[in-house]
Amino acid sequence: MGNSLRLNKDQTIPQKLIHLGWGLVILVCLLAGVGFVALYSAANGNMDPWASKQLMRFLVGLVGMFIIALIDVKIWYRLTYPIFIFGFILLIIVEVMGHVGMGAQRWINLGFIQLQPSEFMKIAVVMGLARYFHSASKQDMKKISFLIPAFILIGLPVGLVLLQPDLGTSLMIVMAGITMIFLAGAPIWMFLLGGGAVAASLPVAWHFMHSYQKQRVMTFLDPESDPLGSGYHITQSKIAIGSGGIEGKGFLEGTQSKLNFLPEKQTDFIFTLWVEEWGFIGGAGLLLLVGVIFIYGIAVAMNCRHAFGRLLAMGLTVNFSLYVFINIAMVMGLIPVVGAPLPLVSYGGTSMLAALVGFGLILSCGIHRDSKLPRMQ
Repeated sequence: MGNSLRLNKDQTIPQKLIHLGWGLVILVCLLAGVGFVALYSAANGNMDPWASKQLMRFLVGLVGMFIIALIDVKIWYRLTYPIFIFGFILLIIVEVMGHVGMGAQRWINLGFIQLQPSEFMKIAVVMGLARYFHSASKQDMKKISFLIPAFILIGLPVGLVLLQPDLGTSLMIVMAGITMIFLAGAPIWMFLLGGGAVAASLPVAWHFMHSYQKQRVMTFLDPESDPLGSGYHITQSKIAIGSGGIEGKGFLEGTQSKLNFLPEKQTDFIFTLWVEEWGFIGGAGLLLLVGVIFIYGIAVAMNCRHAFGRLLAMGLTVNFSLYVFINIAMVMGLIPVVGAPLPLVSYGGTSMLAALVGFGLILSCGIHRDSKLPRMQ
C-alpha cells in the first residue's frame, strides 16, 4: 500500500483492520442490539421515540470507535493530559451555564444532543491515571507522596460532579480511580487504611448529602416504608423482574412496562423491562454477553507490552463492568438507586458515545500492543 494509507511507520490501515479486535466489535454490536430491541418494546413496538435515535447515535459512535481504534496509542498517550484538561473545563462550563434537568445541572445543550461531560470525564480520569502510572515502579507505588497527584486527578473532577449534584457519577469516578491505583500495584494496606477512613467519614458525609440522596438510602434500607412514594421505583422493578419467571412473558408482553407501572423503563430500569419479557434466561444471557466482553477486554490488556496500554484497557474494561454491575444491582434492590444507565443498552446519547469511545481506546491498545512508549511522566 502507498504511504497515503499509513497511520504510522509500522502498519498501514488495511493491516490495522486485520489486527482489529473484530470479536469485541461483534460483542459490542450484540449488546447494543439488546438495547435496540428493549427500546423498541419500551415504545410499545415502535422505533420512535427511542430506538431510532439510539440506532443513529450508535452508528455515528461506531464510526468514531473505528477511528479511535486506528489511531496509534502513542498519540493517545501524548493527548492524555490535554484530554483531561478539556474534560475538566467542560465540567466548569456545566457548573457556570449548564442545562438544568430533573433538578440537576449536568448537561451542555448543543442543540442536537444534551452533552453530559461527566460521562467522558470517567474515561479521561482512567486515561490520566494510566499515563501517570505508566512509568511507576513498585517502590513508587509504596509512597503516599507519589500517589498524591493521582488523588488530585481523581478528586478535582469528583468535586465538580458533586456540585451538579450527581452522587452516582462521582462515586463511579472514585471507583474507577481506586481500581486504577490497585491495578498499578499499590499495596493492600493503603486500601485498608482508605476504607477505614471512608467508614469513619460516613457520618460527616451524611450531613452534607442532599435530602433526596438521604431518602434514596432510607428507601434502600426499607423500600416498603413508602411503596407509593420514594419506594415506588424499586418496588415496581422487583415486581417486574419476579413476574418474568424463567422464560419471561414474551416480547412486547411485559405488563409492568406496557401499563407504565415501571418508571424510567427506557433508561435506568431497562434491564427490568428486558427480564420481564425474556425472563431469567434473557437476563442470564445478557450477563453472559457482558462477561465475555469483560474477558475480551482483559485479554487485550494482558497482551499489551506497555504499561499504559495494559492499564488503560484494563481500567476501561473494569469501568464498563462496574457500570453494568451497579445498574443491575440497583434495579434489583441490592444497592440504593444512583441513576446509573446500563452501558450500550439504556437510552442516552452521551452514555452511548462514551461507551464506544472507551471501546475504541481498548481496540487501539490491542492493535498497537507492541508500540514503544516513552518511560516518563
